[in-house]
Amino acid sequence: MISGFQTLCSLEIKKEFWIIEFEEKNELPDGYSALEYESKGFTESKLIQDFPLRGKAVYLRIKKRRWRHKHTGAVVKRDFSFIADGSKFTQELSDFLKDASGYATGYHEQHSQLLRGE
Repeated sequence: MISGFQTLCSLEIKKEFWIIEFEEKNELPDGYSALEYESKGFTESKLIQDFPLRGKAVYLRIKKRRWRHKHTGAVVKRDFSFIADGSKFTQELSDFLKDASGYATGYHEQHSQLLRGE
């Protein structure tokens, strides 16, 4: 579920960007019993880049829940496979940028500057 939204601006490069915050609902993944597991808050949030909207860079901040088995202490988390392995892009954006070959490097450099404040 969406838990927040920010419109930010880098004053140095004069570009606006959006951060949309998502918080996973407190619902156990299928196949796990609420009698055996308890919610233990969130893992560290991840900030990933998605397709731009209306010419503005878009970042998704995702807070993923974790649950712990009451007796064994085993931790359960959902698999967020829409995040590309080894990157900070959604899988769809990563695939698009790979197809666009040289465009990917320039896009990442330009938009990652927004968060670093360069």
